[in-house]
Amino acid sequence: MNQIKPQTLKGFRDFLPKEMAVRNYVKNTLIEIFENYGFQPLETPALEYASVLKGKSSAETDKLGYFFKDNGDRDIGLRYDLTVPTAKVLAIYNNEIQLPFKRYQIQPVWRAENTQRGRYREFVQCDIDIFGTTSSIADAEIISLIYIGTQKLNFKNAIIKINSRPILFDILSKSGIQNNQNSVLQSIDKLDKIGEDGVKKELITKGLSNLQIDNIFKYIKVAQPDDNLKQVFANLKALNIPDSAYIFDPTLIRGCDYYTGTIFEVCVTEPKMGAIGGGGRYDNLISTLGGPQIPAVGFAFGFERVVDVIQELNLLPKINESKIKILVANFGPETETNILNLISKLRDQNISSIIYPEAEKLGKQIKYADNMGISYLAIIGTNEAKNNQIMLKNLKTTEQKLVNFEELIKMLK
Repeated sequence: MNQIKPQTLKGFRDFLPKEMAVRNYVKNTLIEIFENYGFQPLETPALEYASVLKGKSSAETDKLGYFFKDNGDRDIGLRYDLTVPTAKVLAIYNNEIQLPFKRYQIQPVWRAENTQRGRYREFVQCDIDIFGTTSSIADAEIISLIYIGTQKLNFKNAIIKINSRPILFDILSKSGIQNNQNSVLQSIDKLDKIGEDGVKKELITKGLSNLQIDNIFKYIKVAQPDDNLKQVFANLKALNIPDSAYIFDPTLIRGCDYYTGTIFEVCVTEPKMGAIGGGGRYDNLISTLGGPQIPAVGFAFGFERVVDVIQELNLLPKINESKIKILVANFGPETETNILNLISKLRDQNISSIIYPEAEKLGKQIKYADNMGISYLAIIGTNEAKNNQIMLKNLKTTEQKLVNFEELIKMLK
């Protein structure tokens, strides 16, 4: 039998405990903010019927989905994002969910795209959405949460770009473009990547005249916020979000065809990796899935990019990578009952603790604890066992002292 070479698929990653400490910090920070804003948790399956996933975002995103037949010969796919599956939930359970409904969802999604910095084939998305209202207050709440999120994560150079799909469609209409408007917008969306000349060349291949193309860029340059965006900006001011936190950007497109109103994304100027999240208003998606007409606005933090920025700029606050507070040393059969009894009592007190399984040399056990980021070592030798005591060693300061169980608990809590 040939030996299998262990390897991880391209675009997929393994996360060791040190990396998970950062990921959990980001996840827990965002959950705290979400719940402070009144959002409730939701989860959906990794697999959906292909008919649920296809045709909801754009033709380009459909090409990037993982679609296949299961053992029952059903056409299925891995979820591409969290918005469409959640819209499906609203369509199915509309009689059980109280509107307006504020939901957050943190789960992995899959996209079969070319991998690059900050872009993977399996990655976690953090979504927030408000369903059941067309109020500009909801749009402003989402944007204000984005700002609070960037501040809590120490992104001092983040900027939120805001635009509106009606403004974009108005620009196209004034430019004499009535057909294939979403296709034209997808080309304009590449401005940051291929520049104005590159976009113009692509639009020519799509059948646009030079006059139409010149008009697009002319009207983009003079575009102003519409009445809806003006109200959103007024609401942001009332929510005490500083003017410096966001800008009106008429070149902002957002690639998904289902957006109907306000659109926004948040970028960092350092390091250069583009948007770290985006979203907008989508008022028709749930009805296209067979459900009722439920308006919605939402946003997704690009979890992986957020983690990458935190690691690259060293924005992680000092945290103990290990939640394990104490290692109980093992000296063999004579005190085995004592150390097992101690570990049981520690866990009853909700103190995260582990026991070294073999009676190795003490130096080896201490080294293990150090490598695990554990702060304390509990030693029960024969003398300690006789006197019902514990030798507690602080592995950070190397100080040690004899304590009883009650004193040990006070020191660890």
